[in-house]
Amino acid sequence: MQATEKASTIFITEKAAGKVTKLAEADGKPGAALRVAVQGGGCSGLTYKLSYEYDERDGDKTYEQHGVKLLIDKKSVIYLVGTELDFSDGLNGKGFTFSNPNATKTCGCGTSFST
Repeated sequence: MQATEKASTIFITEKAAGKVTKLAEADGKPGAALRVAVQGGGCSGLTYKLSYEYDERDGDKTYEQHGVKLLIDKKSVIYLVGTELDFSDGLNGKGFTFSNPNATKTCGCGTSFST
């Protein structure tokens, strides 16, 4: 997938992509892909997990947008269809935010959801 195409599963904003790149470099992992996963846990039942990785796993869906490669495991893909990953640095909080159209309930911290 080309960087100019919008991924059918997850979309990362240009602002979030820039932050991912800066944080990966600061973490000593320049050029690493961002793994986006969904796990059981959190106050609403499911939670998002972000990590940096260099290698793809069997069954991963891969996307590249704004110069950032995204890796999503096959179990997480179903929860992330249509999701936008953004970065907020406003007064009400700082960090990555998920706008997930599949979430029927979210918690106050924004990192937990249910479907």
